[in-house]
Amino acid sequence: MQDEYLSKCVVDTSRRTFYLYSDDGDTREVECETMEQFMGVLKFVRDTLGDELVYAEPLVDSRGKINF
Repeated sequence: MQDEYLSKCVVDTSRRTFYLYSDDGDTREVECETMEQFMGVLKFVRDTLGDELVYAEPLVDSRGKINF
């Protein structure tokens, strides 16, 4: 049995979701229901990954307004 490692973590702040990618090609989503939950997970991920963390681009419409 081979261990699986995290290869990339993408944070989508507008959706309060974390996308986790493994070195084996698996993908997992962690959706946070509350802002407090999101901030707790974000702190953990920042402390663990540091500069390796990637943020998703916010979704904007043609007028430059953020779409949720």
